[in-house]
Amino acid sequence: EVQVVESGGGTVQPGSSLRLSCATSGFIFSDTAFRWVRQAPGKELEWVAHIDKYGTTRYTDAVRGRFTVSRDNAKATLFQQLNSLKTEDTARYYCKRYISDQLGPGTQVTVSS
Repeated sequence: EVQVVESGGGTVQPGSSLRLSCATSGFIFSDTAFRWVRQAPGKELEWVAHIDKYGTTRYTDAVRGRFTVSRDNAKATLFQQLNSLKTEDTARYYCKRYISDQLGPGTQVTVSS
């Protein structure tokens, strides 16, 4: 059974940092590309970052230079470092396999002064 479980969210002030984690199981992690996506209240799901199986990354314009996605194949875990957070980054964050629409429970990130 494929499982993805996100963690690491919280409520922080603008300019702060958070590190999100995504623990996975049920498939060959090292052969899999992933995306971090997010959904803000009242908005559609938005892709944020992409990492392929080789570790090559891409980011949406809104987060490029502030967010960094990485992976630990030995631990089957995906990470996303969120720096210089802005109020508009407030959303529920999910990791997903690139080939699948399945989402985990997500982790809430709230940026507020």
